[in-house]
Amino acid sequence: MKRFIGFVKKEFLHIFRDYRTLIILFGIPAAQITIFGYAVRTDIKDAGIAILDLSKDEATREITTKILSSEFFMLKEELNSYEDIEPAFSRGKIKEVVIFEDNFAARLQKEGNADIMIIADGSEPNTANLVSNYTMAIIADYNQQSNFPGGSVPVIITPQVKMLFNPNLKSQFMFVPGVITIVLLLICALMTSITITREKEFGTMEALLVSPLKPIQIILGKVTPYFFLSLVDLAIILVLSKLVFGLPVKGSFILLLAETMLYILLSLSLGILISTISKTMQQAMFISLAGLMLPAIILSGFIFPIEYMPGIYNYLSAVIPPRWFITIIKTIMVKGAGFGFIWKETLILGGMTLILIILSIRKFKVRLQ
Repeated sequence: MKRFIGFVKKEFLHIFRDYRTLIILFGIPAAQITIFGYAVRTDIKDAGIAILDLSKDEATREITTKILSSEFFMLKEELNSYEDIEPAFSRGKIKEVVIFEDNFAARLQKEGNADIMIIADGSEPNTANLVSNYTMAIIADYNQQSNFPGGSVPVIITPQVKMLFNPNLKSQFMFVPGVITIVLLLICALMTSITITREKEFGTMEALLVSPLKPIQIILGKVTPYFFLSLVDLAIILVLSKLVFGLPVKGSFILLLAETMLYILLSLSLGILISTISKTMQQAMFISLAGLMLPAIILSGFIFPIEYMPGIYNYLSAVIPPRWFITIIKTIMVKGAGFGFIWKETLILGGMTLILIILSIRKFKVRLQ
């Protein structure tokens, strides 16, 4: 029995001395419950909207104030014409545009009814449904409380809802860009980290180093196949999205290809960096799957809008490359916008890529010596 107790103590000491095991046992469960508890939300808060007020009278100001005074919406832009609507959505800061028709208050007083048009960003179907339903509920409440002096008929404000970019609210418009992002990250980062770590684990990396190939040539030789295979995967997904789901590329295909190649290069650099801090393939797989996949799905805006998460998660998601690439690919594929609307995201990905390339190559050389 004493031998058994001693053996158990030895196992406890072995676990407590390995910080990686402690992270798995205690860090990951705490991180998961925190992320899922706060980041996964099905309600909205402070959603960005724009107002196109063609009447600019007392009634429209009252309704606008009522909408903005709720905790659900935040005014991002005031538009001047219908031509400003699509560019406003393409900039990615708003989820909805509320349009008041001409002579709004006059029609309410004279005829007892007036129209409000609600245009939502259909590229995110779940969010579009939420923001339009919340807005209609606020307008319905205004209907009940309104009382215009001299009015002879009940006041009725009729909201008309239109979904921009995705009129039928097909979920494929949200999932296909996200799938492209996750698949490319999985192939590039995970597979690259495994293939390099395998050489170190099996002891064949030394044989490669004594060959005429330079270390940078070895790295490039390892990652180049995955670069081209990722482009093949992109082509397969785009063809299937068009033929099966009816989702075309509305924007420039050349721009989409260029942005995708940048994202692939970033993911490959990330995989090399993971390989430098991993001693075994199991460690590389764990870091890639637990450290990349979960944040990429939860904190990238793929499924749950980032805008409605607590502020700290907004900052955390800023260092996750999929967040910026999903914005880029949705803007090109679904909204059909050009480089002028995604230059900021492109610069961020470019900066991340440069940093990762420098870190991964330097760390890789140090580990190979």
